[in-house]
Amino acid sequence: MRIALACDHAAVGHKQALAAALHGWGHAVEDFGTDSGASCDYPDYGYPAVLAVAEGRADRAVLICGTGIGMSIVANKVPGIRCALVHSVEIARITAAHNNPQVLAMGARIVDVAIAIAMVESWLTTPFETRHQRRLDKIAAHDHPAC
Repeated sequence: MRIALACDHAAVGHKQALAAALHGWGHAVEDFGTDSGASCDYPDYGYPAVLAVAEGRADRAVLICGTGIGMSIVANKVPGIRCALVHSVEIARITAAHNNPQVLAMGARIVDVAIAIAMVESWLTTPFETRHQRRLDKIAAHDHPAC
């Protein structure tokens, strides 16, 4: 699978650890930055990573900022994208099974690296339960092209 990764200054360590784990699981990783702890703006990194998914250049994306909230808002602005903000392995599993999000967001100030890795693993390995497709179709019906 091709995975896009992006973070802000609060999550560089998490992103690096996730990249190593993803590579270890055999995935191709494209790093959209940042690579610095210097203050930066998460949309500058999250938006290009999500566009890679929307345009088919990546299969999934993982976005990390301080709380995950900002990155999830950025991702959910992109038509056709469903991003889930997760804080536990169980929520990552449930969202994969019920919501089939292409993008996962999390907060480096909320979860430690080990939990972040476990959440991504659960999200990537849990199959979508197609009985929920009707709901996803209703969400997709409200997508509008970018202005």
